[in-house]
Amino acid sequence: MRRYTAATAILAGGLVAGTLDILYAIGFSAWRGTPPMTLLQFVASGLLGPASFQGGAATAALGLVLHYLMMLLIAVIFFALSRQFTFLVRKPLLWGPVFGFFVYWVMNLVVMQLSATPNKWRFVLLSFATGILVHMFLIGLTIAWFASKAPAGRADDHA
Repeated sequence: MRRYTAATAILAGGLVAGTLDILYAIGFSAWRGTPPMTLLQFVASGLLGPASFQGGAATAALGLVLHYLMMLLIAVIFFALSRQFTFLVRKPLLWGPVFGFFVYWVMNLVVMQLSATPNKWRFVLLSFATGILVHMFLIGLTIAWFASKAPAGRADDHA
């Protein structure tokens, strides 16, 4: 079985989950008539507020960077938790989606509400359903799978 270092598991998990998530978001938004640049500017609006929509490609690029930084932070959080609660990586197919479920709620009910984003969370059934599934299976499961490929135990024992 292939093993990763802690850094590799975190980096790969965050980058793969981030790529899957942003590809979903771009596709879903395009289907709803929102261009990719606007979607990425929306991500940047969490930091910049409504001004991000006037920044063109620069704020779209910032949105993409912020998206990946957030995914890496989520991967770090899961990895750290999994070193303390090793059951999380013994069954990544179970606990990854559970973690992703909680990530969805934290992102929408805490992070978004505290951000400078002009449009706060509102309930739209299709967005809600796909959002939860994406967070469970593309984000949570992916991050848990990569974390499960690093040696179990405390993170500082295997860095």
